Amino acid sequence: MATHPELTAEQAYIDEAYERLAAMRESVAERLVAALRENRGTPQAIHEREIVVQSALHRLDQLDIGDEALSFGRIDHADPDKPEKFYIGRLAISDAEQEPLVVDWRAPIAEPFYRATPREPMGLRRRRHFLSEGRSIHAIEDEVFSLGDDDGDGVAGSGALLAALERSRSGRMRDIVATVQREQDEVIRAPLQGVLVVQGGPGTGKTAVALHRAAYLLYTHRFPLERQGVLVVGPNPVFLRYIDHVLPSLGETGVVLASITGVAGGPRVRGRDSADAARVKGDARMTSVIARAIRDRQRPLRDDAVIPFGARLLRLRKADSASVVSTVKKRPGTHNARRRQLETLVVRRLIAQLGEAAVADQDDLGDQLRASPDLGSALDRMWPLLSAEELLHDLFGAPALIRSAGHGLLDDNEQRSLRRARSASFDDIEWTAADIALLDEVRVALGPRRRKAEEPIRGFGHIVVDEAQDLSPMQLRVLARRSLSGSMTVVGDIAQATGHWAPASWDAVLEHLPTRRAGASVVELSVNYRTPAEVMRLAAKVLAAAAPGIVAPSSVRETGVEPTIVQVAAADLAFEVARAARRMHEEFANGTVAIVAPPTMVEQLAQDLRAAEIPFGEPATHGLDAPITLVGVDVVKGLEFDGVVVVEPAGIVAGSPQGLRALFVALTRPTQRLAVVHTDPLPAALSV
Repeated sequence: MATHPELTAEQAYIDEAYERLAAMRESVAERLVAALRENRGTPQAIHEREIVVQSALHRLDQLDIGDEALSFGRIDHADPDKPEKFYIGRLAISDAEQEPLVVDWRAPIAEPFYRATPREPMGLRRRRHFLSEGRSIHAIEDEVFSLGDDDGDGVAGSGALLAALERSRSGRMRDIVATVQREQDEVIRAPLQGVLVVQGGPGTGKTAVALHRAAYLLYTHRFPLERQGVLVVGPNPVFLRYIDHVLPSLGETGVVLASITGVAGGPRVRGRDSADAARVKGDARMTSVIARAIRDRQRPLRDDAVIPFGARLLRLRKADSASVVSTVKKRPGTHNARRRQLETLVVRRLIAQLGEAAVADQDDLGDQLRASPDLGSALDRMWPLLSAEELLHDLFGAPALIRSAGHGLLDDNEQRSLRRARSASFDDIEWTAADIALLDEVRVALGPRRRKAEEPIRGFGHIVVDEAQDLSPMQLRVLARRSLSGSMTVVGDIAQATGHWAPASWDAVLEHLPTRRAGASVVELSVNYRTPAEVMRLAAKVLAAAAPGIVAPSSVRETGVEPTIVQVAAADLAFEVARAARRMHEEFANGTVAIVAPPTMVEQLAQDLRAAEIPFGEPATHGLDAPITLVGVDVVKGLEFDGVVVVEPAGIVAGSPQGLRALFVALTRPTQRLAVVHTDPLPAALSV
């Protein structure tokens, strides 16, 4: 972009806005210091001071934008009755007279900045984009809307957008607040109610859009959502670290980020299921299996139970125990909560054996009977108090219990896939990711073992779910339970479903979400802003084989450089991978390069790279901050790098439940360059 005649004036205006931002921060800091110095000691005064302190700290976080640009453009209205122009920025800034200097990008008046087109200018005469680096404006791009323009709905602020897309990547996702496009903004500003599904192919910005939507909803519906909370769910901890800076950069620091296992809570994941076990454990039929497994623990006595009571022996007969269990089974409530009802009915029958003289002292006698170890043992056989870990451990460790719970629901092979050797203690159990969702289901059905012994499930006013196409029905149920009102934003790409569950459509996902309360809608992002057209043409061949009928998103740019594909002997594989990565690293000195490999090859490649003295990082230990990152294809989804070296495509295909889709994911991670290095023959879909 050429030097703009108004650049100096615009820079002066932005400098003034920065001065006001500093003054606003100073004012809040003074209020915080004054509150901390307040010495009043009454409970009411202490409470009021804590409110002031927390509010001031939160406001200081909002006003801290670091090195990010404060304003990224302005809009000029064509209507002479409206104020002439508004500067759109990261947060609202006003002058000493409280007149707006910068309007928060989420405010309704900022909407035309993102949505106006020549065909629908939304009352604008001009839209101006700033290309900034920190506090300095380097260039200005103007879009002038004239009456009768009909140039379609193309890219808004193309110069600023392309400049942003071509910037080197780092180990963290950046916000896209300055370059949000019309179709993205429509998603961001969609109504709060209901489940909104955002289908988007690689590079369409669906993750960034979902995060900006969370920030927009918190701004627009501050009162309910700040109290109820907003949850963002990502596929793994690496991804969560990658996106954790986006919402704070938009002034929102109170959002909870978690993986699906983190949401469910419970024991640490240490084991790994077979493909068959993972599919069965994720199936919605497991809700019925679990319900049966719990009912199987609600059973009458096999023999009469004798309860010593003072000088007498009371008898709880088999028939009486069967009658009591049958009665309690018909009553509502969780399993553990109904144990008290069972105790009450049993105690009444035992007291009746003491005769009419005992009627007046029923409460006292009941307490004495409940303290009897013999009665406690009988009650435990009839209706044991259970924890989720205990029930699931017992179920999977006993083929007879699996047969009983799975009869008519699971076939013999599916039942066998659930079997697991019993462990001496819960600490020794190698729980899997699929187990965590089952434990959550069991925990809800059982209820707490003791009153107020466990924290209730926390609900959220809005839930954002990324890469939702890879979640099993049981994992989706975990999220549905935590939605207070059925308000969710679900993003993903059916074509990138690489887990044990690969839904044919979003209907299969929505089936397990709370759509009855406020309905559901599906929208699609169609433009690929990340992946160059040269890379996408190659990846589209794999997509056509992996998911026939799904159309790849259109790329907005080309780099002029085609992907390279190199076949080498097995002994030369590591050398060629290292050479390709080093070449990309030298080209993108301030950017990032990823070596994406089958999970089974990562350890050996790491050894080879160390031997070749190639510095690199691994997500588990270094995050994504290293210039070169070695990452398995199983955790690369949602990430992006300047350059990517894909290793052994045939191994990626063979090692994933949805092999070609996993390869499609790997190929679409770069923003600039792609290299493929292999020893084994390429999959047919990738053959050139």
